[in-house]
Amino acid sequence: MAINPQSVDRVQPADAGGSAFRVRLLDALATSIEVRGYRASTIADIVSIARTSRRTFYQEFSGKEDCFIELLRRANTSMIDEIVAAVDPDAGWTMQIRQAIGAYVKSIEMDPAITLSWIRELPALGTSARPVQRHAMEELIRTLVMLTSTPQMRATGVETVSRSMATLLLGGLRELTAVAVEDGRPIKSMTETMVEACIALLGPRPDVPRTQLPKQQE
Repeated sequence: MAINPQSVDRVQPADAGGSAFRVRLLDALATSIEVRGYRASTIADIVSIARTSRRTFYQEFSGKEDCFIELLRRANTSMIDEIVAAVDPDAGWTMQIRQAIGAYVKSIEMDPAITLSWIRELPALGTSARPVQRHAMEELIRTLVMLTSTPQMRATGVETVSRSMATLLLGGLRELTAVAVEDGRPIKSMTETMVEACIALLGPRPDVPRTQLPKQQE
């Protein structure tokens, strides 16, 4: 399947951490992954889509793997930013969960191929992949801890999520997402299942009297 270089416009404008060429190359790899998958994508594909040269590519990245890791890092950061922006800390706790899952699903729907590459292809890189995976999970855990540590959450009996519980929850969401993408099902069809799981795992403890919970947050 041919790739239209003019369709490449995926990553945000160049920031302090990269040049315009770097962003174009990241966009190009994202497009190639969507069409061919990471393994079949080559540096020749990337520079062709980005309309630049191999020399420029190697000025920015040491190789395809380096470019891939940077693409995934930025995708994870972008997803976290979108989730945090979507959650209203003054909303009821179940609504906050729904807002967070909604933002997560929306982010995945924008680039399902990148998500699948993150889950299925990154581990195949071996030892070089592990620090990337750990860092991404750590960022997500910190985000979940932050979102469950607000006064609003405490007032409704929701405790700050533990690292173990956060890891369990995030791992489940990730696997459910991967299966849906692999089966060609819309991620949105998994939304209610994800919301129900989060409510069950993050909700108020049974020993917190329901009468203490504001009615709009039950």
